[in-house]
Amino acid sequence: MAYIDRFKGPHALSGKEFTYCPGCHHGIVHRLVAEVIDELGIEGKTMMVAPVGCAVFSYEFFNVDGTVAAHGRAPAVATGMKRATPEKTVFTYQGDGDLAAIGTAEIVHAANRGEKITTIFINNAIYGMTGGQMAPTSLLGMKTTTSPYGRRADREGHPIHVSEVLKELDGVAYLSRTKVNTPQDVIKTKKAIKKAFLAQEKGIGFGIVEVLSTCPTNWGLTPVESNKWLEENMTKEYPLGVFVDKVGDGK
Repeated sequence: MAYIDRFKGPHALSGKEFTYCPGCHHGIVHRLVAEVIDELGIEGKTMMVAPVGCAVFSYEFFNVDGTVAAHGRAPAVATGMKRATPEKTVFTYQGDGDLAAIGTAEIVHAANRGEKITTIFINNAIYGMTGGQMAPTSLLGMKTTTSPYGRRADREGHPIHVSEVLKELDGVAYLSRTKVNTPQDVIKTKKAIKKAFLAQEKGIGFGIVEVLSTCPTNWGLTPVESNKWLEENMTKEYPLGVFVDKVGDGK
């Protein structure tokens, strides 16, 4: 395991200044992913797949090889990359509008097949890049540009709980839901991300971490208000926890 200098940024980060909106949690999760890559000593063999949405910019911030997939297709592209080069470490970095909407089939079947890839899933309950439309994960009553009076179950359906769906699939080796709005949560999320990568490194199966995140711009809240809203609303709809863990102690 590589030594990490805590006074410097992770080597697996490119050093480019983040372009995400103030208060967005993408930057926090990026750093955690990069720290895990550094600590596992896998930077030189890691490849990533960035999709459509705010997460598409992630390829600019990691010092790893990778590509950009069509909307929702990151797991399919990652599957091809991993099967063609099984010695590599492959991960996708996806938002809820991408993974839980147009990419539902891809993530379900990649998980069901037990593809030896890792997915970092950012759930902020809204389409961030394209104007704040309702996402499959938007909460009931949540106002968006396409549900201006609030999401209704009889009209737009209920929020999709991705982790609860995937936990039923035998190919999943590690699955947890976390958040990063407090220091304690950041520590827990990093441990979860490491286990998701270890599921791949150990050849056990598919690993995914769902991270509840904020979108202050499209929520119409300040960063501080967004963190509070996440804590008071999103965690009730999407309970935190480890759903599947076939990795063990993570060593």
